[in-house]
Amino acid sequence: MEIFKQKQGDSLLISVEGELDASSSIDMDKAIEATINEGIYKLLINCEKLSYISSAGVGVFVSYVEDIKNKNGKIVFYKMQANVLSVLQILGLDKILSIAETEEEAKLILNEG
Repeated sequence: MEIFKQKQGDSLLISVEGELDASSSIDMDKAIEATINEGIYKLLINCEKLSYISSAGVGVFVSYVEDIKNKNGKIVFYKMQANVLSVLQILGLDKILSIAETEEEAKLILNEG
């Protein structure tokens, strides 16, 4: 798995490529933690090239949702492949995570009140 980060104003775009599983979830956790420590609480997660996500990978994101929300931030996922989206739907997480189809829609959701 590869993680690419790009600052965009008061938010950070994180592009994930490959498989987010138990071993690579440690790197994702460190990337998000570093972002929060920098005072950035608005995260756009580009999942276009995320080919697989395990429960450990999902757990990384879920573990930060409440903390980021309490800091008036948000995590928004977009361009999610069908197999990755189905994992979130099976777990019922599509109800608590913000998921958009396009980057433009994701940015709108990210900046909602």
